[in-house]
Amino acid sequence: MTEAEALKALIGTDSGAAARAEAALWQMWHRSGDREVDALIREGIEVMERRDLAGAEAIFARVIARAPEFAEGWNKRATVRYVAENYEGSIADCGETLTRNPHHFGALSGQGLCYMALGRHREAAAVFRRALAVHPRLQGARHNLAVAMGEAVRGNGH
Repeated sequence: MTEAEALKALIGTDSGAAARAEAALWQMWHRSGDREVDALIREGIEVMERRDLAGAEAIFARVIARAPEFAEGWNKRATVRYVAENYEGSIADCGETLTRNPHHFGALSGQGLCYMALGRHREAAAVFRRALAVHPRLQGARHNLAVAMGEAVRGNGH
């Protein structure tokens, strides 16, 4: 399955094919084409899972330095920064991810979560809409879009 075929399956009517396509996309996105970079990504994920956020951020910074065009390096650092409540840094890294891979629904959803954490609900809603345009079955993004829109209507949206 190519990335284009997987992206098409995400918006198709077959939910099983969409689930397989999502898994395939994550696998594709985690491969840089450089064994050392891929090993660093795996190491960074393991360090992040141990809750060593500073260590994980340092590893993902090494990935970015070595392979700046590899979108997943930026996305993983964005994730660490989100968990560490560095929302502005995470938003910037999501932006770098999306420059390299505009269909990265994970980065779109993550950026939306950061905007929500900062009380910027209109921006969050816009990003969640983009995530759902790529992957309509993202239930978390659908839920967060509804929350963000509700906050924006109440005047909490900036």
